[in-house]
Amino acid sequence: MVFQASEVGAYVILYSVLSFFSLLALATTPLISKFIPENIRSIFCITKNVEDGKDYFLSARNSASATSIALSFFASGMGGWVLFGGPELGAIPQISWIGVIGYSFASAFPATVIAYIGPMVRDFTTDSNAFSATDFARQRYGRIMQIIAACVSIFYMFIYLVAEMTGIASVYGQMVLNFDRSYLLSISIPLGIFTVFYTTIAGLPASIVTDKFQAGIIVVLVIMLLISITSVPENKISNSEFAKASNWTVDGFVVAVTLVFALLSAELFNQGNWQRVWAAESVPAMRKGFHVGAFLVFLLMMFCGIMGMLSYAKDPEAYEGDKPEKLTFLSFFDMVEPLPNFWHLMVLFFVTALAASSMDSLQNALASIVSRDLIKLGWSPLLISRIILIAINVPAIIMASYGYDVISLFLVADIVCATSVLPLFFGLQTNDKLGGFIAAPTELGAIVGCLFGVATVLVNGAINDFKNPFRYFWLENNAACALCGVKTMISFIVTPIISLIATYIFSFIDITVRGERAREPIIRVRFDDDEDTRADEVEDNFTDEK
Repeated sequence: MVFQASEVGAYVILYSVLSFFSLLALATTPLISKFIPENIRSIFCITKNVEDGKDYFLSARNSASATSIALSFFASGMGGWVLFGGPELGAIPQISWIGVIGYSFASAFPATVIAYIGPMVRDFTTDSNAFSATDFARQRYGRIMQIIAACVSIFYMFIYLVAEMTGIASVYGQMVLNFDRSYLLSISIPLGIFTVFYTTIAGLPASIVTDKFQAGIIVVLVIMLLISITSVPENKISNSEFAKASNWTVDGFVVAVTLVFALLSAELFNQGNWQRVWAAESVPAMRKGFHVGAFLVFLLMMFCGIMGMLSYAKDPEAYEGDKPEKLTFLSFFDMVEPLPNFWHLMVLFFVTALAASSMDSLQNALASIVSRDLIKLGWSPLLISRIILIAINVPAIIMASYGYDVISLFLVADIVCATSVLPLFFGLQTNDKLGGFIAAPTELGAIVGCLFGVATVLVNGAINDFKNPFRYFWLENNAACALCGVKTMISFIVTPIISLIATYIFSFIDITVRGERAREPIIRVRFDDDEDTRADEVEDNFTDEK
């Protein structure tokens, strides 16, 4: 593929987009927003300084409308990786339609689940300063489950961050120097620096505001690209050509099932999603926002997947054989290549907005996981955010420089999340069922369930002849794609189910042996039950400083 985007033009777009979002984020801070006229504030969706919630910097509590939640979920959930994942499945004829539809549904489905259980999680977490699923883990179970949930969440969001940096840097490399990997660092570093800068200054409220603009940019550019791509003579294909690329197959069904389990497990550990549960102004607004956001996600994923199908239909021989001329995960760019230089630059604009929206949400979510407890110890939220994000972004940038396959990275994170997702969220059951035979999960039972989840992955690795079972977390299966294969599907189905069964069995044993003491946290910390006024003083000072 040969593209006409210049190196200078690419960097101008990168820094211009990141600078604009940084300025927009800074405009949401109390120090600056009070100087902005009301009519300008309304145009840029900037709300007035909210003082009634002292954790507003980290939670944007009760401030976001249904529209804000919808656009925020859509923009933050769709990163540069969508230009690789969806098109890759579409460009594999053994998967095509069912795989593309399955990927689109699987990407949207977690939002509908969160819309259902979100109010229950929020109501259960009576701590007025809670704003994440890890806070739910602490209050429902105890400190050990909170640590497990936090570790899994951090691991998943770290991998997501690496995948996002890798994805966008690869797009720039592909569009400017035909996949020159020297771009992996030169693009990842400014992305990390800019998003860390404005999220540590302006917090979650800024992320929600920037998401609105990013979502609007994404929608407009998708429509423009759809029209331009399909109107270029070089991209015209016949019905018979498209028929060869568009199949309904069992392999596609396997991929679809795999993705539903994988993405649901992972996205329930994405604390950016849970922050928006607390940020919603009401339960109806939250539910409507997540449902609308899910619909937009579905449409975008379908667009990208169909682009992959069209790419294969246009030149099927180039994608076949042991050493194909074209790679399926780059199939989207095959459709973009015939377009004029302007459109190549627009693709870079598009992918930069995608990446920034995902990364600033991830930055906020990563900072929020342990912030509440550290604030209670007297730390400043601003200092906490900077320390956590610098500590995470430096290794993320280094890992991104290795250019790992984006889909493979996500699969590693997804299977780790699958080991613990059901033990955590089935904690919503607080009463015994069937006369105590199905006991409400205890903390010890949930911990053992998580361990059984990990053991299930290792056993699958041993069954599949992996000399080092831990390598099976990469889910290598020698199939047509990283997501393909019955073995991968079985792993994603069996792992959470075994972990849940183990949770109930060992919870029942735990209650039988220890009685009602089993329902209490294994470890108690003093300020879990006491109101710590020092935290309020720190947040008051922080609000004044801003």
